[in-house]
Amino acid sequence: MLDKKVVELLNQQVNKEFYSAYLYLDFSNYYYDKELNGFGNWYKIQAQEERDHAMLFMQYLQNNGERATLEAIEKPGVELSDNQAVLEAGLNHERYVTSLIHAIYEAAYAVKDFRTMQFLDWFVKEQGEEENNADSLVKKYELYGNDPRSLYMLDNEMAARVYTAPSLVL
Repeated sequence: MLDKKVVELLNQQVNKEFYSAYLYLDFSNYYYDKELNGFGNWYKIQAQEERDHAMLFMQYLQNNGERATLEAIEKPGVELSDNQAVLEAGLNHERYVTSLIHAIYEAAYAVKDFRTMQFLDWFVKEQGEEENNADSLVKKYELYGNDPRSLYMLDNEMAARVYTAPSLVL
């Protein structure tokens, strides 16, 4: 049986992951509207990943005899003012999600919930990758974003991203 506080945080994370999917769909729409379809593709795939993360948290709760509690998902509140600001908002959001994962890990550690800690190990690693990817996008945009030809090439690079479902065994 899972600790009540850990269950509460895991349920909150389900909803935070669904919010992340909404946020990245909003980013995707922004870029598609700007005809930066590669960037739009990148964030659409990012949204799929976040949705799958939410499903993994739900499955973990269910596998441990807990009910996943779904709440209303907020409308994304990030102002999409320019191409680089969107990328920076993505990086900041990934850092925020990392802090949430760490908070759940700390709560599990406090009650010696090793099973939950083991489950979260994958997310800790995943968040490191997510932050690195988001940081790389910001840096590439800073280097190439103001040059139309380079931006075109970067957009094509983003278009090549394909979706791969997570392979976490629960």
